[in-house]
Amino acid sequence: MTSLPPEIEDRRIRAKAWFEDLQTRIVAELEALEDEASPELFAGAPGRFDMRPWTRETGVGGGIGGHLKGRLFEKAGVHSSAATARFSPEMAAQMPGADKDPSYVSASISLIIHPVSPRIPTVHMNTRFLSTAQSWFGGGADLTPMVEAQRSQEAEDAVQFHAALAAACDAHHPEWAQKYRAWCDEYFYLPHRKETRGVGGIFYDRHNSGDFEHDFAFTRAVGEAFLEVYPKIVRRRMTETWTEQDRMEQLVRRGRYVEFNLLYDRGTMFGLKAGGNIETILSSMPPMVAWL
Repeated sequence: MTSLPPEIEDRRIRAKAWFEDLQTRIVAELEALEDEASPELFAGAPGRFDMRPWTRETGVGGGIGGHLKGRLFEKAGVHSSAATARFSPEMAAQMPGADKDPSYVSASISLIIHPVSPRIPTVHMNTRFLSTAQSWFGGGADLTPMVEAQRSQEAEDAVQFHAALAAACDAHHPEWAQKYRAWCDEYFYLPHRKETRGVGGIFYDRHNSGDFEHDFAFTRAVGEAFLEVYPKIVRRRMTETWTEQDRMEQLVRRGRYVEFNLLYDRGTMFGLKAGGNIETILSSMPPMVAWL
């Protein structure tokens, strides 16, 4: 495997350290929410994450998969990973800089949270660093309310979520909020349903402004924005009651989640083709789902 320049390895080390620190803080916040959940609405003991280290079967590296089955969060996964490996010829043809050398380094954090309550939105977030002969960041976050009353862009949760991510973008470039929100709406779209997966957020890929420090700071801001805003949404909704009709609506919306992740999601395809950990890649699948 061809050695990449030392500065690229240093960037990967720094990104890896950041993503793992963010993972630790998100895990702690979700466990705190488990503790706060009302036993009248959420029976059982507060859930705790099962942190499972794993090692790549190809290349060098691995990660830490954080898995939770709780009383507030029916299923949550908060995972970090890092790798030094080589793209297959098929993947190298699709990656900037990989035509010169298919070696790459990467680091990432990804999460999915499926709450028990239909009143609490499902959320997804990931950020990553990847470098071939070129380096870039990618990622974003998107919110998926489960019940019809919350699926409007004007609904309180959507407004708060978009505002937090817009602030993270605006602190680094005045055009990124609009650009990456539009990209999110375009990306998280199910053509066969002619509908978006949720109310959106931001999405960006192959983000390289030419200034690594600026782009790294932006990616950190996205992670911080998620950690600030999603717990606020959960705390507002976790005291609300729900009906069996709400629950069925939630299960059907989760079906859309499955359809998108298995049919269209590039991250899922990348992980499977790049030798990632199957358990963490497919942890985005909801624990219970329905199609009517």
